[in-house]
Amino acid sequence: MVWVRSEYAGELAVLSTWFSALIPWNVFLGSVAGGSIVLVRFPLLEVQYAFGVPLARGTSVRDPVSAYQLQAGQTVASAYAAWLVGAALLLAAIAVSVYYYRAEERAEAWSVDPVSVLGALLAVCGVVFAVASLLLTGGFLGVDLGVGGGLDGISIPVGVVFYLTFGALLLRAEQVG
Repeated sequence: MVWVRSEYAGELAVLSTWFSALIPWNVFLGSVAGGSIVLVRFPLLEVQYAFGVPLARGTSVRDPVSAYQLQAGQTVASAYAAWLVGAALLLAAIAVSVYYYRAEERAEAWSVDPVSVLGALLAVCGVVFAVASLLLTGGFLGVDLGVGGGLDGISIPVGVVFYLTFGALLLRAEQVG
C-alpha cells in the first residue's frame, strides 16, 4: 500500500525531517525533594523546569552533550548516550534534507533515493530515541540529581511515535520512474 504519491514525497521528506527537529522525543514529569520537575527533551536540547526544588529552581537549558556530561556516572548515562546518537542521526537527516531542498535535481541523481535515505534516518532516530526512553524509564527512578533526592515520575516518549511514523511513510512512498 502506497501512502504518499511520488510528486509529494520529496516535500514530505524535507518537511517531516524539519518538523522532527522541533518536537520533543521525550517529556518527563516527576517529583523530587518536595518539588516538581519537568524535562522536555528535544533532539538537540533539553529544557528543565523545576518548581519548589532547592538548588534547581526555574528553568535551565542543555544541549545533548552537556546533559550527557551532567549525567556521567549516573544510572541514566546510557540513556543520555543514546540521545547523543539520536541527535547525531537527526543532524545528519537535517543536513540531507537541506541539501535535498536546495539541490533537488542533484540529490535525486544519487544512487540511492533521498526520500528513502531520510525515511531510514528518521526511522532509526525513532528506534534510538525509543531505546533512550526505555533506558530513562528504568534508570530515572532513584537517580540523584544533586538536589537532595531521587526522581519519581512518568516518562512519555512523545516524538518517538512521530519519528517512526514519518520514517515508515517515507520508506513506503511511491518512487518516481
